[in-house]
Amino acid sequence: MIYLDNNATTPVDPEVSDAIFSSLRRDFANPSSSHLPGRKAREVIENCRVRVAEFLQAGPEEIVFTSGGTESNNLALLGTALFHGRGHIVTSVIEHPSVINTCRHLQSLGFDVTCVSVDEDGIVNLDELRKSVREDTILISVMHANNETGVIQPVEEIGAMARGLEVTFHSDAAQSVGKMHFDPVPPPADLMTVVAHKFYGPKGVGALYVKRDTKMNPIFFGGGHERGLRPGTENVASIVGLEKACLITKRDIGLRVSHTASLRDLFLDGLMSEVPGIALNGHGKQRLPNTLNVRIPGIYSDELVEKISNRVAASAGSACHSGRRSPSTVLKHMGLSDEEALSSVRLSLGKDNTEEEIEEAVGIISAAVRELRKKTVPASTS
Repeated sequence: MIYLDNNATTPVDPEVSDAIFSSLRRDFANPSSSHLPGRKAREVIENCRVRVAEFLQAGPEEIVFTSGGTESNNLALLGTALFHGRGHIVTSVIEHPSVINTCRHLQSLGFDVTCVSVDEDGIVNLDELRKSVREDTILISVMHANNETGVIQPVEEIGAMARGLEVTFHSDAAQSVGKMHFDPVPPPADLMTVVAHKFYGPKGVGALYVKRDTKMNPIFFGGGHERGLRPGTENVASIVGLEKACLITKRDIGLRVSHTASLRDLFLDGLMSEVPGIALNGHGKQRLPNTLNVRIPGIYSDELVEKISNRVAASAGSACHSGRRSPSTVLKHMGLSDEEALSSVRLSLGKDNTEEEIEEAVGIISAAVRELRKKTVPASTS
């Protein structure tokens, strides 16, 4: 199996799994307990918090451990909204469902939401965003890199704009942390989502960076864990896994970026040579080093993904939308037709892929396309 779905999730690094198993055996006590084993478990968590904070060039008091990206995004949006009680939120049309659907929920509670458009390259319209901010705007939420196209958003410019307007800025960095050079000094957002399983850590754990003095409320209630923002007994072993993934990324990010970018370009060149009519979706340069999103005229991408699924793992869209034939909203907002969106496939590489795998994948995909093109060309659903 050639695994090319690393934006959906990555395999757990062996160093990470070793650290998790050691912690499961060693750090079993409740970190809120006052006895010695409990204090040791608490010490493990706080040491992890320091190192995750160092990785993000933040302070340890600014790291809140969560169960992953969906919870971190919900906490950022709902927590900010609950603190203010009313107001206006600005986001983009290409956000992850955990942001889009949270904004829809907030609309049902009386908050106003503006969704800013993107251009044909998939980049948020900064001028439109700036004009969307109102006196009652309480939050801007724009992702760092899109999960489908890999297009990187101008978060530094948005962060500077938000600071100038004194508006809280949240960025979902689930796809960027661990996949690209990321050296925020300080982090460009007041709130930033980090997800372990997107960069060779375990599922079920993540973090929300909360810049000191950022105002927000908890969204569910219990004990006073995680500065009172995220109650519940901490998942010590998974937090250890997140910390280890951060340490490995800090050590290996240069090699990881150059390796995946080289394979990505090799992959695109091979597909361009072997698959007539193929085209890249999204900005040609301002994108993650590991991600290709391409449209292949004359096929349905879900049929292609199914046809190659015993040999190549890929995605016909984001993992959250797989399994149903409807055009990607991200691609539609970029101006693609239904036919173009339905013929688009995401190929996301990882640190363990090889040139030999990429060359083999080109052959498998091109052969499958030739077979599928003998069928009916996708018809418009609009």
